[in-house]
Order: sequence, then C-alpha cells, then structure tokens
Amino acid sequence: MRPEWETRRSFQNLRPLASLFSEDLAIDMGTVNTRVYAKNRGIVVNEPSAIAFDESTGEVQAVGKEAKEMVGRTPGRIKVIKPLKDGVIADFKVTEKMLSYFIQKAHQRTTLVHPRVIISVPSEITQVERRAVMDAAYRAKAAEAYLVEQAMMAAIGAGLPVSKPGGNLVIDIGGGTTDVALISMSGIVYSRSVRTAGNHMDEAIMNYVKRKYGLLIGERTAEQIKIEIGSASPLGKPATMQARGRSLVEGIPRAISVEDNEICEALNECLSTIVKAIRVLLECTPPELSADISDRGLILAGGGALLWNLDKRIRDETGLPVCVADDPLYSVVLGTAKLLDDFTLLRRVAVD
Repeated sequence: MRPEWETRRSFQNLRPLASLFSEDLAIDMGTVNTRVYAKNRGIVVNEPSAIAFDESTGEVQAVGKEAKEMVGRTPGRIKVIKPLKDGVIADFKVTEKMLSYFIQKAHQRTTLVHPRVIISVPSEITQVERRAVMDAAYRAKAAEAYLVEQAMMAAIGAGLPVSKPGGNLVIDIGGGTTDVALISMSGIVYSRSVRTAGNHMDEAIMNYVKRKYGLLIGERTAEQIKIEIGSASPLGKPATMQARGRSLVEGIPRAISVEDNEICEALNECLSTIVKAIRVLLECTPPELSADISDRGLILAGGGALLWNLDKRIRDETGLPVCVADDPLYSVVLGTAKLLDDFTLLRRVAVD
C-alpha cells in the first residue's frame, strides 16, 4: 500500500476546486525558527520552533514565541519541547501540531485550509526523516507537499545563478546543521551537512562559562552573548558583556563580565568543524568548478553567517573570497518562495 503522501501527489492535477480555497506556502522549518512565506503576501510567520503543552491533559498551551518565553519558567506539568533537533524531526506528533498551527496562522483561518507547501530540509536528511516531514505536512492538512534542500534554497535566495553551468559554493549555517554545497545547473554536485551550528555554539558558550567561572547560564543568555560579542576571530576593539546565572559553588544568583576573546576561544572548536567541512568539499570539487569558485568565492547564509568576523576567518583559512548574503536569516525561506512561481525549477530541485 502506497504512503498517503504518494497517493495525494498522484492526484495533484485533479484538484482545481480545492485550489480555489488554498494559498501556496513556502516553509523553512528550522531547528531554531520556523518561517512561512505566503504567496502574494510575503513572510507571514517567523517564530521559534517550540511548543508547550500540559503533560497531565495533553493540551497545547502555547506555540512559537509564547512557548519559547516559557523555557525554564514553567511548573512541572508544563513541558516546552523543541521538536526538531539538529535539523531533523525528533518528535513526530509534536512537529505535526506545530506545523498545523503555523499553517493555520499563515492563513488566518482554521477551515478550508489545504495549501500546496514547499518545505526546505537539510542536505543529508535520511529517507525515513524525509517521510516523517512529508507525513507531518499532510497531517497538517497540506494538499500537496514538496521537499527541497536548504543549501539549494539558500543559494537561490542569495541570488546565485544556480541554473547556469558554473560552480556556486554556499554555506548555510542554521540552528541545528551547517550545510555546505557546491551547485551547478540546478543540481547539487557535492554537499556535506554537519550537525554543528548555532545551537552548538550556544552550548559551547554555556560550557565555557560553567568551566571557567563556575556559573550556570541559560540558553537564552548564551545566545545573547553570541549575538552581541561572539566572534570567529578577535574583534578590533575589545568588547565585554555581563552574564547572569547561578553559582555552582554558592547556589545563588551571580553576575560576571565576559570578554569577546573568551567567547572567541569558546567557539573555536565549533568553527573549526565548519571550516573542515568546507575544506573537504573543496578537495572533492572537479577542477573546472574549482576555477569558478576561485573567481566567485563562496557565500554565507543562515543566522550563523551573522557571527562577527566569520567571513574573515573562512577567507584566511581557505584563501577564497567570502561574502555574506544580503539577508542571511531569510535566504532559505526567500529561495523556497521563488519556487512557488517556478514549477519547472521546482521539479528539478525537489527531493524525491
């Protein structure tokens, strides 16, 4: 018996009436944030990938931004879950509920919502994980669902000429994964996906502060430190930031001051992993495409691209020109959105 998503897709040309009540959506379902682009309306949802529910009743208490604000502040019966881990679905049922909520919010109604959706996924997602995403989309009332690779979408969103013969190298640093891909003629020549990205940088900062200062800080504090003074190489002008947490020794709240060079040290291992993935890709690149990359360089996308001096570090370690996409946070969802009007390109890049 064929899976539900295969059956629905086989009848996609027989639903003109249903299309009258739907609105196509492009979804960047990330580990940290989910962004939804509605055709003709732009980005209509940009919220954390989180959901809070009452364990005693099973009722959903909050989704997205409201759920994230509950992290570490709820009674025992309220549990906040981030259903995606390292770019893939860790909790199928919770992901389905979260996706349903975001689709309904994008349409601003709860009935007659059967959109055609395009969802971006990491490059090295397994067949089982692909099926889980497709099933979640259809259970969330999607009429048709297509999967596309995040690295390809980041390249399209950044304006790279992916359909032409020539090497385009893109590094998409998200929350759970970093996708490194070489693209030519609407196809991925070679790609690597490493599960080291923004969340792992936050963890590295938390562990560093715990080890050096004996202070426990939360995820939100670590993320704020990364955003404000985190860097891939020392900043030209020293910067400091106050961090508040709980002392491991005294067990009471305490505040410390951390410097940018300390955070740079804390992030070094994560960044070395990302640079290593780029080097491995460059070693596997055909000579003609290597010449293209030497001329064009590479482009950084995703939230991790905003880390101070990351472009400088990659440039120093690879010798290639490096630039950051115009809108790195939204490169993936904007690239996915372009496929809503170009089904010829969608057929070429969709994951089977």
